[in-house]
Amino acid sequence: MSTSSLPTQITTVQGLRTRYLVRGSGQPVLVLHGWGASIEAVYPILTGLAPVASVYALDLPGFGQSEPPPAPWGVAEYQAFVAAFMDALEIERPAIVGHSNGGRIAIRMAATEPQRAARLVLVDSAGIRPKRTLRYYRRVGMAKIGKYAARLLGPPGERLRERIVGRVASADYAAAAETMRPTLVRLVNSDLREYLPRISAPTLLVWGAQDTDTPPADGRLMEQLIPDAGLVVLEGAGHYSYIDQAPRFARIVSHFIAPPKNAGGDGPPRARGGGHSRDGAASSDVDRGAA
Repeated sequence: MSTSSLPTQITTVQGLRTRYLVRGSGQPVLVLHGWGASIEAVYPILTGLAPVASVYALDLPGFGQSEPPPAPWGVAEYQAFVAAFMDALEIERPAIVGHSNGGRIAIRMAATEPQRAARLVLVDSAGIRPKRTLRYYRRVGMAKIGKYAARLLGPPGERLRERIVGRVASADYAAAAETMRPTLVRLVNSDLREYLPRISAPTLLVWGAQDTDTPPADGRLMEQLIPDAGLVVLEGAGHYSYIDQAPRFARIVSHFIAPPKNAGGDGPPRARGGGHSRDGAASSDVDRGAA
């Protein structure tokens, strides 16, 4: 099925028009996309997990066809929105899959509302704020100059500000709508390290070995800090590891959220930190890396 013809539905959550999609049947899974993305971007996750689960995905406020937030939002506001969406659709204790910025929301929810998440899958997740370099502070200084120029000089200042943004801003910031830029700033400045030890849900970390946006070192740190976590590193994959290695990703995550009956035990394998798997090409790899 082409993503241009997805059978999406519309609901209203916290007064915001919200688009969502449901695929498959079985235990619930909720997929949270990253910054600048939409249902279409995470559709490979839905198709990969639909054989074993009821998979829900939504356009988060400000993305896809959902309305933007009424004010700059941070992780807490997006978490509250996702909780309201879950309540509206009666999604109870799903496995939550968060990619990139969606991982930020999933981390905070699993830590502060543990009753909401049966399991957690973090895919190339954001949440570890990188160390600030001199180059970073120079860019911030230039951005402030542009902001003041726009405020004081009118249209000429606004043109100067846009030129500065084009030179010093991240690709995400430059591409974001003006109304969403303050939200992006709030999100990228959040550091969720303090929440990681509070996560009690079994957690699977899936990372692309060649991810340069959220490097594998972030995954290794999360594995150390989350009490019940295991890391699988996919070779030949970057920041969108679920696309770059789609069959392997689907096999690994399906095994984690709904293991075969002959896998042993009464439920999905628990993730145990302390050792991670590379590549994850077979179920045995999942057992070593996340079970």
